[in-house]
Amino acid sequence: MTDTFYVASRKGLFTYRRSHGDWMAGAPAFLGEPVSAVLKDPRDDALYAALNLGHFGPKLHRSDDDGNSWTELAAPAFAAADPEDKDAPSVEQIWTIVPGGDEEEGVLWAGTIPGALWRSEDRGASWRLIESLWNREEREGWFGGGYDHPGVHSVLVDPRDSAKLTLGVSCGGVWKSDDHGETWRLTGKGLRSDYTPPEQAEDLNTQDPHRLAMCPSAPDTIWCQHHNGVFLSRDGGETFHEIRDIKPAVFGFAVAVHPSNPYTAYLVPGVKDECRVPVDARLVVNRTENGGKSWSAQGNGLPKSPSYDLIFRHGLDIDKTGDRLVMGSTTGNLWITENGGDDWRQLSAHLPPVAAVAFA
Repeated sequence: MTDTFYVASRKGLFTYRRSHGDWMAGAPAFLGEPVSAVLKDPRDDALYAALNLGHFGPKLHRSDDDGNSWTELAAPAFAAADPEDKDAPSVEQIWTIVPGGDEEEGVLWAGTIPGALWRSEDRGASWRLIESLWNREEREGWFGGGYDHPGVHSVLVDPRDSAKLTLGVSCGGVWKSDDHGETWRLTGKGLRSDYTPPEQAEDLNTQDPHRLAMCPSAPDTIWCQHHNGVFLSRDGGETFHEIRDIKPAVFGFAVAVHPSNPYTAYLVPGVKDECRVPVDARLVVNRTENGGKSWSAQGNGLPKSPSYDLIFRHGLDIDKTGDRLVMGSTTGNLWITENGGDDWRQLSAHLPPVAAVAFA
C-alpha cells in the first residue's frame, strides 16, 4: 500500500505519511498560498506543485527530495502578446498535471484554464502549447462551467500506448488523440446536457464532463462524472452510456476507479447547480462493484447530518491497491478509508479548503 499522500489546499501543500500505524501531517509547503494541483511522478519520484497566485499568475515548483526543497519552474504560458490586445489569452490556473507514458522520460502534460493542453519534455522546465487543440474552431463554442472560462481538467494517457490521449473539458466535451496531440477528434457520443436548449442536448462540443477516470488495468473503461449524471465508456471514451437511478443523486464532481477492477468505482453525490452540498446534508460516497448495476451509499465514519462538504474534481483519489481512498473537502475536512470505502476515518477537520488530493 502507498504510505504517503498529498493535500493541495487554499493555504499550502500538506504531506501525510503513515507512521506507527497512524497518519501524520508534516509542516506545509507554500504556506498561505493556493495550491491548485499536485503530482508525484511514479517514474522518478519527482513531486510537482502548481500554485494559483491570482494577480501574480500561476507558478510551478518541483521537488526531487519529497518536498524538503523546491525548484521553481517555468509555468505554462502563452507567447507574449501585444500589450494593447485586451483579448490576448493568459493562463489563469494549472488545473491538472499528469505524467506521460512509462517510457517517456521527462514528459508531462498539463491542463489549464483557459482550455489548453501543454506538454513538457524536460520535467517541467519548459512547456509547449498544443496548438492543434487550441486552434480547433470548435473551441469557440466552449464555455466555463463554474469558472469564467473553459478548462482542461482530465488528461488520460493510455498505459498501452502513450501516444493516445483522452481529455475532459468543462465545458467542451471529450477529446481524443492517437498521435501525442498532433491531431484531435471530438468524441463522447451518448453524453447529454440539460443546461442547453433541448435541440443541443447531444451536442458533443458543449458537454460538461466534470471528471474522467480510467481503469489502469482496463484502459478502455472510462468513468465520467458529468454535470448531468454518471456515464460509462467501454471503448476508451468514444461512446458512453448513462447510468441512472443512483441514490441519493447523480450529480457530483469527483470519481475514482479501482486500479485493477473496472467494475468498481466511487462517486461523491450532491445537490446540483446553485446549492452544491450533500443531499439532505448527509455526506456519503457511492460505490458500485458491478459496473453501475447497483450502488451502495457508504457513510460509516463520515459526518452525520448536517454536513455541507463539497468534494472538488480532484478531491478524491485511490491508491494503486484499490483499498485506500483519501478525500478532502471545501470545508477543510479530510478522510481516509483503508478497506475500499466500508469505513472512513477523519484525519483532520481544520485544513484550508482542499482543491486536490493525490497518493504518492
